[in-house]
Amino acid sequence: MSTDSNQENPNDDKAVPSSASSPAGQTNPIQSAIPTGSGNTAMDRFATEVAARKQAELDHDEEEEVLWSGGYNPRAMLGSWILMGIVSIALLILPFMVSQFSIGIAVVLVGLVWVVGCLIYAYRRLGYHYELTTQRFIHQKGILSRQTDRIEVIDIDDVSFSQGPVQRMFGVGNIELTGSDRTHPQLSMMGIGNVKDVSGLIDDVRRKERRRRSLHIESI
Repeated sequence: MSTDSNQENPNDDKAVPSSASSPAGQTNPIQSAIPTGSGNTAMDRFATEVAARKQAELDHDEEEEVLWSGGYNPRAMLGSWILMGIVSIALLILPFMVSQFSIGIAVVLVGLVWVVGCLIYAYRRLGYHYELTTQRFIHQKGILSRQTDRIEVIDIDDVSFSQGPVQRMFGVGNIELTGSDRTHPQLSMMGIGNVKDVSGLIDDVRRKERRRRSLHIESI
C-alpha cells in the first residue's frame, strides 16, 4: 500500500505560535517574564516602598507632644513654714526672758519673717514654669516680665535629683539638668512634685529622642 506524502502530521497543531503570529498590540507573556535590564525591577520598587514607609514613620514621630508641665510645688515649702513657726514662737517668748527685748519688737520681727517667707513662696510659685515635650524642655521665669528658654532634649546629658528630710516625706525635691546647651549647661528646678517620676520621665524622653535621631540619620 502506498503512503500519501500530502497527509498532515497530527503533531503540527501542537506547535507553539511564534511572536510574529501574536495579534498586534498584545505582549507575549513569555517575553514579559524576561528582565528588560532597566533599573525599574521588582526589587527596586520594593526598596523604594520600604524607604517611603520608613520616612513616613519618622515624619509621624517628629510631631511634638506635651508630656509634662509644672512648677514649684507648695509642699516644697513645708520645711520652711515649720522653721518660721519655730522662730516666731522663740521671738514671742524672748521678751519674757530678756527685759531689754520688748514685745513690740518681737511682733515686728515675727511679721517681717512671715512677710519675707510669703514673698519667697510667691516668687517661686508664680515665677517659674516648666514644660517637657517629646523634643524640647521649656522653662520660663519671671512674674512681671517673663523669659522663656528652650533646650533640645538630646542636648541633656544627665538628670539627677536631690531631696531633704522633709521633702522626702512629701515626695518633692530639686532636679538638676546637665547638658551641652550653651545657654544653660546646668539648670536647677526647685520644689518639683513627684520628683522621682518627673526626673525619670525627662531621662526616658532624652534617651528615646537620641535613639530616634540616630535612626533617622542612618536611614538617610
